[in-house]
Amino acid sequence: MTLQPAPSPAAPVAAAAPAVDAAGAAAPALPSLSPSRAADFKTCPLLYRFRSIDRLPETPTVEQARGSLVHAVLERLFDLPAPERTRPAAAALVAGAWQELTAQEPALVDALAQTPVEEFLASAGPLLDGYFAVEDPRRLEPGERESLVEAVVAERLQLRGYVDRLDVSPDGELRVVDYKSGGAPREAFEARALFQLKFYALVLWRSRGRVPRVLRLLYLRDAEVCDYTPGPEELVRFERTVLALWEAIEKATETRDFRPRPSRLCDWCDHQAHCPAFGGSPPPFPQPLPAAAPVDPRPGEDV
Repeated sequence: MTLQPAPSPAAPVAAAAPAVDAAGAAAPALPSLSPSRAADFKTCPLLYRFRSIDRLPETPTVEQARGSLVHAVLERLFDLPAPERTRPAAAALVAGAWQELTAQEPALVDALAQTPVEEFLASAGPLLDGYFAVEDPRRLEPGERESLVEAVVAERLQLRGYVDRLDVSPDGELRVVDYKSGGAPREAFEARALFQLKFYALVLWRSRGRVPRVLRLLYLRDAEVCDYTPGPEELVRFERTVLALWEAIEKATETRDFRPRPSRLCDWCDHQAHCPAFGGSPPPFPQPLPAAAPVDPRPGEDV
């Protein structure tokens, strides 16, 4: 990977080690926020409540299960020696990757209630074709895969999430790569995908002192690549946006006021039965509240 140097960033705030008091005891953990949960609140505050506070169960869709499968295959593909990372080798990994996934997450099997397993496994083929149309994995050596990245901002909020792939050039420049098993998005979905990538860029800058040179989305269904180049000033503004978002989440939690925000995305929501916008009622507010929002399920939540 050959990348041009990024502008020199302002001095970053490094991720903080766990604080200790005078007696050496660990201080209470900071609240945490992941890109998907932050995007949930931006999309619909009530959806954030259902997922992060009520923790209501959701049934995986076939598309989400397929996204998880393709993510797993692409991760395992890079375990092979570079010359062996071919399209037939990827196909040979599909069945084993599905077995491992369902052993770890049995709920994924529920997504296939109406779909024969053989048909489902075959449906990963066009997405793998899309991947090989836009990248040659024999020419890549990722620095990290399925990597949990974390940073503390403003000494009060921990940002954390999983990066599908992090490429590192010989001079240390970073390229964040995110696989999307869906097609290239319309405007509403594109904004969510870009928010996710900026979130990762901010975390990497604050934890490692480098602004990623490239944020790359690989849309496997359409075999399209979307590159975005962030700058330090943009990430400073984005950090303010994330902190303001967290303040809004804290206020909504304190007042127990999470209002629905109906949109086209409601068509894909599992929680219409509990949503006032659809004639439902939210469950009682849990007591005590969960300590922090969970980190995103990996992978395939956002396909």
